[in-house]
Amino acid sequence: MKKTLLPLSLSLGIFAFSQEIKTEAPAVDTTKAWSIQGQNTLMLNQSAFSNWVGGGANNVGWLAGVNYNLTYEKGKDLWENIIILGYGQNNTKGIGTRKTQDVINLSTNYGREFAKHWYISGGASLQTQFAAGYADGNNPEAAKISNFMAPGYFNIGAGVTYRPNDNLTVTLRPANARWTFVLDEDLQHAGTYGLKNDGDSSLFQFGFLGTAIYKLKIMENITLTNTGSVFSNYLDHPERLVLSYSGVLNMKINKFISTNITLDLLYDHNQIRRTQLKQTLGVGFAYNIEKGKKRSDNKDNQSWFKK
Repeated sequence: MKKTLLPLSLSLGIFAFSQEIKTEAPAVDTTKAWSIQGQNTLMLNQSAFSNWVGGGANNVGWLAGVNYNLTYEKGKDLWENIIILGYGQNNTKGIGTRKTQDVINLSTNYGREFAKHWYISGGASLQTQFAAGYADGNNPEAAKISNFMAPGYFNIGAGVTYRPNDNLTVTLRPANARWTFVLDEDLQHAGTYGLKNDGDSSLFQFGFLGTAIYKLKIMENITLTNTGSVFSNYLDHPERLVLSYSGVLNMKINKFISTNITLDLLYDHNQIRRTQLKQTLGVGFAYNIEKGKKRSDNKDNQSWFKK
């Protein structure tokens, strides 16, 4: 009898142990591969005067924009996509309507991690504007100086990306092709945006492109996003660097209202041989979207930058 019970006990013990192993639920990674951070804004401003001895002109203005970051992170893969669209106008009595903001900025960058925080990467970007621009603000009677895809800048290249956290991204592309498009026939003159001959619609350049994005949280609900880039054309005057900087100070008042102060600096020898500056201040409605959780523990909702 004892000889029969011993094997039976061992068999029951092994069966129960195996059942316990099978019922253990496998660990599940709840972090989503895709994350979306975005901001939709509508800024309004207005001034009115009546018998005001200090002078002034009635005016009303608006500025609308969408800013999205769609990021895929899984394993060693990192794919970031940025969509920035903005347009604004101001109407002043006696002067008329003038454009105050006009930007289209689309970019994508894919990387494969080869060392901690380092990625072999490749990507493309497009920068242009929606409407025509004139020497006197947005006055159609003045000389036209720009238009949709005039200029338009398309970059595509490969290199490395350094991303230690979600607040800092540096991309270096020693091999970058850059096309400048001037698709408005009125602007296709030699020297305009670097065009070599009258009637040319594009200019090809090949060189080095470096970009950096650094986000600083100054205090609760106040962030500063810095974006910088440098391009050097290997084929013609590599010392003539194209330099740009954009700073956006975002002050969130509540869930739906925020204040943005922006500063843009640009130097491009092919445009004008002077430093260009643009500054805006806006208070208005802002609706933030944040879906999905990035793998970085210190990810905050990104304040968007314009370029």
